[in-house]
Amino acid sequence: MRCYKFLVISTSGLLMLGMMYAPFPVAAQVGTFAREDLIEYTREWTGERFPDGRPRVPDVILERMKIVPVTLAWSVLAGEGYESQYDGSEWKSIHPGAVIIGRALTVRYMPLRPHVDKVNGERAAQAGRTEGLYSWGVDMLREGDVYVADGFGKQVNGALIGDNYAAAIYAKSGNGAVINSSVRDLEGIAEVPGFNAYVRSWHPAAVRDVMMMGVNVPVLIGEVTVMPGDIVLAKPEGIVFIPPHLAEKVVKTAEIRSLRDKFGIQRIIEKRYDLDQIHGRWTDDIERDFIGWLKENIDSLPVPKDVVGDYIQSSSQK
Repeated sequence: MRCYKFLVISTSGLLMLGMMYAPFPVAAQVGTFAREDLIEYTREWTGERFPDGRPRVPDVILERMKIVPVTLAWSVLAGEGYESQYDGSEWKSIHPGAVIIGRALTVRYMPLRPHVDKVNGERAAQAGRTEGLYSWGVDMLREGDVYVADGFGKQVNGALIGDNYAAAIYAKSGNGAVINSSVRDLEGIAEVPGFNAYVRSWHPAAVRDVMMMGVNVPVLIGEVTVMPGDIVLAKPEGIVFIPPHLAEKVVKTAEIRSLRDKFGIQRIIEKRYDLDQIHGRWTDDIERDFIGWLKENIDSLPVPKDVVGDYIQSSSQK
């Protein structure tokens, strides 16, 4: 009689196995994707990349992303089949109302297992990191990055950053952080010029009983799988993590929406149309009026001319 043995592995376990058997470079970092793996897992992105393999969405797209509402970003992504890119549950902001936009550099923490953490420390030493693991992700930050740390929601003894770390993150990236756990030294963090973070809570206790298990790997933030290089759009309404290959589409959709709003308000003030006509589904006549308005004002609109031109051309082909 044959005896079958079954192995039950959780989703996170599969992810860990994937990283364990990935082709690590010599003196491997703890749980990182090799550059080739990161490129493979983000192959929809065909643009520039950082040396570590992360997609490098252009700075101009990040700048234009500021006008994008969370609801619109989510709707565009959902229309492309990415329905699980938003988390709005129980976030606190160091500076309420402030927005964070940038490219995700991910770090994953897990509850401490001493024998596993010992191996982590040995790998850190082999790579020349005698100061340990916790600053590894911070050291890898580039200008425009957002430090995205998955601390598995730990709040008491889960403070992954304090004021010194906040200062180091900002010095490296000129940007902020998303921390899926608590932080400490809130008053000191708030005094770091230009820095903001979305966090689960704050607590005075230092971090304890956790270990860093991955840098530049997929992490779970709330109900969202976040990949290195995703665009972070963090606003008071919540956080959307935008796959790099869809970032430009999200921006262009928001820009055209903003122009439709501008046109509609102007026409209501001019008493050309009433509220129901503009607020409801536009008739063909209103759509044609909008296209004419775009052509007439194309040189003064707060949207790149090529975006407006492409929209006019695509509308004429319908």
